[in-house]
Amino acid sequence: MNHRLFHYLTTRTTLTGNWLAWLGAIALLWALASQAVWAQPASDATTAQARQLWQLLDYVAVDYREAVDDAGRIVNEGEYEEMLDFSATAQTQIQTLPEHAQRSAIASTIDTLRQAVERKAPPAEVGELAQAAADLLAQAYPFPMAPNFNPDIQLGARLYAQHCASCHGDSGAGDGPAGEGLDPEPIAFTEAERADARSLAALYQVITQGVEGTSMVSYEHLSEADRWALAFYSGILSYDQATTAQGESLWQAQAPLRQQFADMGALTTATAEQLAKTMPAEEARATLAYLRQNPQVINAGKPTGIALSRLRLQESMAAFQAQDHANAMRLALSAYLDGFEPLEPAVAARDKPLMIAVESAMLQYRAALGQKDAAAAQAAAGQLEAQFLQVERLLQEGANDTTATFLGAFTILLREGLEALLIVIGTIALLRRAKRTDALSYVHAGWVSALVAGGLTWLVATYLVEVSGASRELTEGIGSVLAAVILLSVGLWMHSKSSADRWQEYLDGKLQHALGKGSLWGLFALSFIAVYREVFETVLFYTALAADGHYNALAGGGLAAVAVLVVIAWLLLKTSARMPIGKFFNATSILVGFLAVVLIGKGASALQEAGWLGATPWANAPRMEWLGIYPTAQTITAQLLMLAVVVLGFGYNYWAARQAKAA
Repeated sequence: MNHRLFHYLTTRTTLTGNWLAWLGAIALLWALASQAVWAQPASDATTAQARQLWQLLDYVAVDYREAVDDAGRIVNEGEYEEMLDFSATAQTQIQTLPEHAQRSAIASTIDTLRQAVERKAPPAEVGELAQAAADLLAQAYPFPMAPNFNPDIQLGARLYAQHCASCHGDSGAGDGPAGEGLDPEPIAFTEAERADARSLAALYQVITQGVEGTSMVSYEHLSEADRWALAFYSGILSYDQATTAQGESLWQAQAPLRQQFADMGALTTATAEQLAKTMPAEEARATLAYLRQNPQVINAGKPTGIALSRLRLQESMAAFQAQDHANAMRLALSAYLDGFEPLEPAVAARDKPLMIAVESAMLQYRAALGQKDAAAAQAAAGQLEAQFLQVERLLQEGANDTTATFLGAFTILLREGLEALLIVIGTIALLRRAKRTDALSYVHAGWVSALVAGGLTWLVATYLVEVSGASRELTEGIGSVLAAVILLSVGLWMHSKSSADRWQEYLDGKLQHALGKGSLWGLFALSFIAVYREVFETVLFYTALAADGHYNALAGGGLAAVAVLVVIAWLLLKTSARMPIGKFFNATSILVGFLAVVLIGKGASALQEAGWLGATPWANAPRMEWLGIYPTAQTITAQLLMLAVVVLGFGYNYWAARQAKAA
């Protein structure tokens, strides 16, 4: 929120109370952030270090052949010096990474790599050592090696022409006019031998981070989708149409080949050199030529929904039994976020207790993984398997149930819309009582913009990019936490006024002049955040409900909910207009404080589902979603902390008002 709006919300009469609110909010956010960091397998700094070291190792694996030939003779002195420098740097960097059971094995492999470079070993030996070290590194310090969407090759071609062709040439032959005289020379993407040794993941890392000491700069300012599009396009420039056509025939004819590329990660980390160890080199090149130009075929026909949840759960248990705890947790999150969560609206519309039971079992399973409790994990997994069967039967039986679709659409929009409505109507009522109708346009612009942004979100999620489950939950979680903190400040300020006298004098003398241009934009931001987080969730739920094809029932449920919300809004505005000013501020401040407690619980729960916040189930705790209450220690603690800040703030306001009267 804009600092001028804070000034508006915190006049001198309540400065200390506002400090109390924000100290409490900061403490609450710190607690949530600490839990989030604790839940992550590696920090951002560690991830960045691991990425850079992986890139160094890959560079040695690919480019060493440019420095030394098979007979051990140096063919390029500058390249050889670079290989010596990179291998030495790798030895240093592995020691800076956090302690891990595999770190000593990685360091030992890098030491052997360094020795091989020093004695001018054949390129094949050095390449294998560098690749082995890189593979161990990615397992011990995992970072994303593949996109969760299908890269756009045509977009990659446009970006290549804009950013890369001037140095690397229009066809990728390294003959661009801006590349003349550069040392080292720009890479020729059309060179088959180099292309066969480089993976798409390596190209992505180079595009993202650049290469120190060369003219290759970082393109981290481009979006993730742009960088992956560039990597895929750069990775196909060494293939001709005949090779690609051969790859298509192989892909369609050989089932084992399709099994080998089970996900996008298998494609982005594969090289023709590695594939050539298990198939003819010509077929290896042809396979990658086809898949890199048609990445969408990787996920074609792959399991979704409950089938995907069941598969990820089985993979998670296998990883857990193999002591790969980080991967087991990642797969467990995928089982919920990518498999079950998109089905939640449809399941909840037909059998809400079953939906809650699956969510609870998923949470218990992840908690067992975090505690490394094999028996509890196995029990939770068995419970989930039984529940998955129930969900499948429920969805099959209700596929033609238009009533369930209508009720689902109605309850979802009513539930999500009511929270946003209370915040927006409260702001509008406040401005009307302050006779600042000129500021209403900013509030209206905020919620209208949120609706437009929600429509754009639907377009993007439906036609352009697949919004991952983690992204959905993060957006909802962060939006809820931000809204809760803003409402905390607003609620305490309003309550302080409900404890004061001479209301109209205050409104006429201060509030009417307190809203500057920056504060008005702050009102816009408050309205936008409050509405967009609800619109975002509603859009995604409606998209899931639309899969049944009952569009009339879906639209009917949505329109019915809108009608109810309009009536509620009218009643709230009428009631607030007739309420005495002191009672208005008192009632509204209590409502706002209540909403802050609700939203912080929902935000914490969403961050748990995204894997950013730890989860410790409380078996006997209630679950009341409309109050933001979920049966975990973290969500309940977050709500208790927020409630404590609200109560302390209200108590301080009463005390300050009595002191002012006594004076």
